Amino acid sequence: MTTFAVIGAGAWGTALASHLARLGHATRLWALEREVADEITRRHVNSIYLADIALPETIHAATDLAEVVAGADVVLLVPPSQHLRKVATSLVRCIPADATVVVATKGIEEDSLKLMSEVLAEALPQIAAERLAFLSGPSFALEVARGKPTDVVIASRGLTTARRVQALIHAPMFRVYASGDPIGVQVGGAVKNVIAIATGVCDALDFGTNARAAAITRGLAEMTRLGVRLGANPLTFLGMAGVGDLILTCTGELSRNRTLGKQIAAGVDPQQYVASKRSVAEGYYTAAAAYDLSRKIGVEMPITENVYHVLHRGRPLAEAV
Repeated sequence: MTTFAVIGAGAWGTALASHLARLGHATRLWALEREVADEITRRHVNSIYLADIALPETIHAATDLAEVVAGADVVLLVPPSQHLRKVATSLVRCIPADATVVVATKGIEEDSLKLMSEVLAEALPQIAAERLAFLSGPSFALEVARGKPTDVVIASRGLTTARRVQALIHAPMFRVYASGDPIGVQVGGAVKNVIAIATGVCDALDFGTNARAAAITRGLAEMTRLGVRLGANPLTFLGMAGVGDLILTCTGELSRNRTLGKQIAAGVDPQQYVASKRSVAEGYYTAAAAYDLSRKIGVEMPITENVYHVLHRGRPLAEAV
C-alpha cells in the first residue's frame, strides 16, 4: 500500500483521492476550507465541489499541510494554477525528502508566463525534475468519481517516474499511459481550456457543428505550435493530453470552460461570472497567460488572441468571431 497526499480538495482533487482510495492506497486530502475537510472526513461527501458523490470512508481530509504530507510516498498537487506557487512554497519545509511529486493542475502562471514545471522548479527546488510527473488527459472529475471509464496520460522526464506512478494508479476503469514529454502534456492541458471557451461561444451562437469542428482543429494547431516552440514533441498533441482532452473539454456538457463561453455569448460579464463561481474555469486565466506567452516567443495563436481580448479587454463578440 502506497501513501498518497492529495493537495487540493476541489472537484478534480477529490475525484483523484476517491480513485486512489478505491485502489486501496492510504489517501489523505488537503482542503483549504475547514468545512470541506470536516465534511469529507466525517460525512464522506464534498457537497461544495463534487455534490451527490459518496466518497470512500478511508479518505482523511485536513487543513494542515504538514499533517497531510507527513510520510507520504506520493504528493499529488491539484490546486488552481494561479495558486500552485503559493501552495508549493508552503510545502518546502514539510514535504518528505524522498516523495514523488505529481502535478494534476492544468494551466500557465499568469504573472510569470511559466508552465507548472517551471513554477515548481522555483517553489520546490529540492524536488529534482526526475521526481516530477504531470497528469493530464480527458477526465471530467464527476465521471472519474463515479468510476466511469477514463484514459489519462502521465509524463515525466526520462519516463522512470511516470512509469512508477502509472503502476500505482492504473486500473481497469482508469487507464494510464506513460509519456516522456512533460512539456507537451502541460501545454495540451492548459491551452485546451482556452479553445473550449471559444467553442462554447460558437455553440451558444448556434454557429453549427462545422464551426465547432473548425475551432477544435485550428485550436489543436495553436496548441501544437506553442508546445513545439517550448520544446514539446508534436506527436504528444495527437494523444490524450492533446486532441483527447481538447475534444472532451470543447464538447462536453460538464466543461466549465465551454460553459463560460456559452455564458459570454449570452451577454454575461466574464469577470463577474468567474468571480461568482467557487470552481475555477482555468481557461479564463490561461487565455491571458497563453496570449502573452505567444507574443513573447513569437507564436501565432489567433483563437487564443481573440478569447483573451473578449475576456480581458472587452472586445465585442461580433469582432472576435
